[in-house]
Amino acid sequence: MEIHGLVDLLADAGSVVAFTGAGISTESGIPDFRGPQGLWTKIDPSEFTIENYVNNPEHRRRVWRMRMERASERYEPNAGHLALADLERVGKLGCVITQNIDGLHQAAGNTAVLELHGTTHRVKCLGCDARMPNDAVFARIRAGDDDPRCEDCGGLLKSATVSFGEMLPTDVVEEAFMRAESADTVLVVGSSLVVYPAAGIPLAATRMGARIAIVNAEPTPMDDLASVVLRGAAGEILPAAIEGLRARLSPAFYGEGVVQVDDDGLEDRNGRRP
Repeated sequence: MEIHGLVDLLADAGSVVAFTGAGISTESGIPDFRGPQGLWTKIDPSEFTIENYVNNPEHRRRVWRMRMERASERYEPNAGHLALADLERVGKLGCVITQNIDGLHQAAGNTAVLELHGTTHRVKCLGCDARMPNDAVFARIRAGDDDPRCEDCGGLLKSATVSFGEMLPTDVVEEAFMRAESADTVLVVGSSLVVYPAAGIPLAATRMGARIAIVNAEPTPMDDLASVVLRGAAGEILPAAIEGLRARLSPAFYGEGVVQVDDDGLEDRNGRRP
């Protein structure tokens, strides 16, 4: 696996922003949306609009039933998430901008995470924008309230995720653009880069002179703009790159197992390559 270009890019970077999509979480067992086994092959996305949610009580009840059925599902960060947390710990990564709603970046240890599409771990009120834990609302549903309302204002409650037709959170989007445009390097991981306005964030960074690296299983529309493009699983590529970066920054870090980085890529003291 030739990842020396990514190691070089990260080593030279002064400020890195990671931009992640569903592809980084599929290795944790979370299905993507548009793939062969994606979520949209099982349900009709046109039903899941904010307009339908607001105007159709039976749809809301169905959505809550679906959420309750999945409430016991537990997913863990994979090696790709953990590698991005390591990248923050070595002082290279300023923040993660994610299209994902699963909270796995925070679970892995990243402290600055901008969630463009919200989170499944909270519930929000469409009236007063109050936020609350899932469990508080799930308890009411179990008690028989199949279309819960906000206890403060009476507004409709829904998952704190962005539905089709719903505006992305303006403050989060503005900060994401600001962070990306201020970085000198954007690391794209697991994103098809076809969903806008989110995909416009790394594009805007390149227009400000940032270099871009793309780690994704499939080609993206921005591959031609990238300094580094690596095809494959984030859980394999990112840990190897971070290991090489740590060695570059502090060769004594691994002691007896120090990893050397040369023009051909990564190689440990026994000549093994990742």
